[in-house]
Amino acid sequence: MASSSMSQKLINHNPDLRRLQNEGYEVECRDGYLIVHSVPYVNASGTLDWGDLISALELSGEQTCSPVRDHQVWFTGSLPHTNQGKPVSGLGGQGEIRQTLTDGIEARYRFSNKPSGGYQDYFQKMSRYALLLSQYARAIDPNVSAQTFKPIPETDETSPFLYVDSASSRTGITAVSQKLAMDKVGIIGLGGTGSYILDQLAKTPIREIHLFDGDDFQQHNAFRAPGAASLQALQSQPSKVGYFEDMYGHMRNGLVAHHQFIDETTVDDLAEFDFVFICVDRPVVRKIIADFLTKAEIPFIDVGMDITLVEEDLTLVGTCRTTLSTESKSDHISKYASFTGERGDDLYRSNIQVADLNALNATLAVIKWKKYCGFYQDCYLEHQSCYSINTHQLTRDELSEEVS
Repeated sequence: MASSSMSQKLINHNPDLRRLQNEGYEVECRDGYLIVHSVPYVNASGTLDWGDLISALELSGEQTCSPVRDHQVWFTGSLPHTNQGKPVSGLGGQGEIRQTLTDGIEARYRFSNKPSGGYQDYFQKMSRYALLLSQYARAIDPNVSAQTFKPIPETDETSPFLYVDSASSRTGITAVSQKLAMDKVGIIGLGGTGSYILDQLAKTPIREIHLFDGDDFQQHNAFRAPGAASLQALQSQPSKVGYFEDMYGHMRNGLVAHHQFIDETTVDDLAEFDFVFICVDRPVVRKIIADFLTKAEIPFIDVGMDITLVEEDLTLVGTCRTTLSTESKSDHISKYASFTGERGDDLYRSNIQVADLNALNATLAVIKWKKYCGFYQDCYLEHQSCYSINTHQLTRDELSEEVS
């Protein structure tokens, strides 16, 4: 998928990548990988063939890291041989793999060749691997070369990120991460749990994340939110959505702030969403949103925390709830989520410091969403989960009919 490409811009900013291109290699930066296309080699039949060399791209901002810590590469061709019919030595002993690195790029081999002193930059690394493979091809035909000087067209740059997601590419899961690339996801309520959900969703390739909250970001919010709010930020009295839009805007595009509450007059604003997280503490509002999304067949996750002070020993007990509603199963929502009453749990609303539980609740919700997207394997397709603090128990209920 070209959506994550920052190719030519990244090449222009880095001398080692630019040198590869200037010396005629077909270079592309895509989804956190550095790809050198059309490297000639000799296949097992003794004939010429061409494949792509791929390296995870380690970056600091938009600058390539030096030295390059990962000395290995992937290869899309078959097993390279010498012109004498033997497998090329010095490439490591791994057998054939079939690993989809990103859309349209499937690696068949993982090579390991590390010179003494390692690789100082990507020109050194990729040109060395290209030479290791192509030298035997050139023994058959001196006219072939990985330095084709083929013109590289400008690539589409529609990734939501301002810099490459090298965390996914380093571990070879970019193709899996792309399952999360929904067009439009909403978070209703940017309190403790909602803000931690945003913290995790912001690092996924969702194209638009819409934030709904009519409150301002105040001092007590800073102790239940990700990151560390500055005194100056608090003194500027930003809206919650504005504060978080600015914080995560340093990392990505596609954040849309709505300084408003969702109620019966605005719930129609959710009509075009692919998925919604409900993180509100007013049951009557939760019901308005849940009813609308269910009728519109828009999947959503409702989160809730129920915390109680045990006065005898001054401890807190409670639960973190995650409830999923999908197109195929939504009849269980009212069984677990409170839909009556104007206000939620009073202790929770008094801003008791439970940032760790907010983060846990958010993490459980995002894990469930990733299962829904197919990022994580989901054996039980549970639609309801609850963590109890004092018993340290995590439940799964409301399984889909296909597994129950």
